[in-house]
Amino acid sequence: MNEHTSNSGNFNRRAVIKWSGAALGVAALGGLGSAPAARAAQLWLPRARPLFKKGDVILFQGDSITDAGRSREKAGEANNQAGLGSGYAWLAGAELLVNRPDDGLQVYNRGISGNKVFELAERWQRDCLDLKPNVLSILVGVNDLWHTLDGKYHGTVEIYERDFLALLERTRKALPNVKLVVCEPFVLRCGAVNDKWFPEFDGYRAAAKRVAAASRATFIPFQSMFDEAVKYAGPAHWAGDGVHPTSAGASLMAYDWLRAVAGRSA
Repeated sequence: MNEHTSNSGNFNRRAVIKWSGAALGVAALGGLGSAPAARAAQLWLPRARPLFKKGDVILFQGDSITDAGRSREKAGEANNQAGLGSGYAWLAGAELLVNRPDDGLQVYNRGISGNKVFELAERWQRDCLDLKPNVLSILVGVNDLWHTLDGKYHGTVEIYERDFLALLERTRKALPNVKLVVCEPFVLRCGAVNDKWFPEFDGYRAAAKRVAAASRATFIPFQSMFDEAVKYAGPAHWAGDGVHPTSAGASLMAYDWLRAVAGRSA
């Protein structure tokens, strides 16, 4: 298998503090295409072997964690902050644009709050295949369990894995050269997350990793990242309700995503 993983386990306290602020700081820089901003980013965003090349379309897909309040009216405009939301997709996308101002990258976000895998499939032609992404990043899974706990859905981990694998097979068939990124679903033990989530939620995490391996996708272990981060700040610092990241949590996600997908060294 041609599976790639980011080495999230190598965090230490200094790295957690540094990168949780750095991602936000660079994303907030004005003039994303300016040379000074690009040089500033290169001081801490060294280049290696990214998954993308000049002119590529990068698409973030998933549920509310990816959605992050994005504007539906601006969704069709590449690299538009309102259209990218206020979460990790915007932070990661903005850093790419800062660091690679002349590459003509087009970054989109089509995450929709509340979505489960089958709901991604229902809108996949319009919100994915028609965009012809070169790099497709998907984070989905928390609702596939959460909505079973409140009686709104009757899925299982087997359905999640089957549907997720079918979705990626469909994607590969339509876009044979697409580079896939599968993000590990995660939760933190606070807010809405209690003992009812476990051990079943761990099965969804394992299923996402199997899907990534079977689909030859880059796998980003977000849960491992947050498990390390809570050693230095409590769970609510990273995700107040245990599911939706705070600004600090989104920054760590952007950091890990970039390290895996853009080839940034730690």
